[in-house]
Amino acid sequence: MTERKAEIKRTTKETDISIELNIDGAGISEISTGIGFFDHILTLFSRHGFFDLKIKAIGDLEVDQHHTVEDVGICLGQVFAKAFGDKAGIRRFGNTTIPMGESLANVVLDLCDRPFLVYNVPLKNSKVGEFDVELIEEFFYAFVNNCGVTLHINLAYGSNTHHIIEAIFKAFGRAMDQATSKDERIKGVLSTKGVL
Repeated sequence: MTERKAEIKRTTKETDISIELNIDGAGISEISTGIGFFDHILTLFSRHGFFDLKIKAIGDLEVDQHHTVEDVGICLGQVFAKAFGDKAGIRRFGNTTIPMGESLANVVLDLCDRPFLVYNVPLKNSKVGEFDVELIEEFFYAFVNNCGVTLHINLAYGSNTHHIIEAIFKAFGRAMDQATSKDERIKGVLSTKGVL
């Protein structure tokens, strides 16, 4: 099997980011963004998606967290798109529902090169610790636009903001793992058009 690994480096006046990804990994991660809760949920994504993931991000956190979170989303989308290669043999679709305590989140996605985000996640609290939870949606917008994913995230219910976000990122990891998994029955790409 061809190795599905990639690296991305991106430097702007606001952030300096490097990411290494192995799609066919074991869920091992080294993540440092300077934002504790963000590191935590990216670690969940890596572990539950079985992606080996190294992220080093230095951002203008003295301004706020927005640039770092959005730019990590950009780079994570780009590194996945690069690691996919021609997408031959992948299952393409992923659908996972994950509970976390009282919360239940569903993530459905299609690796079809049609960026689109549906984000039905009403949150009562604006922060988890020092983390601005409105940035979760910005992260996913950046990811889908740079990875070419159609992504639907739906919160069925939940009251604890921390639990809700954890459920989303675990489900995101599992759905990406499903979609990127190979199926020996698939010859070329899973599309009647012949391209993804």
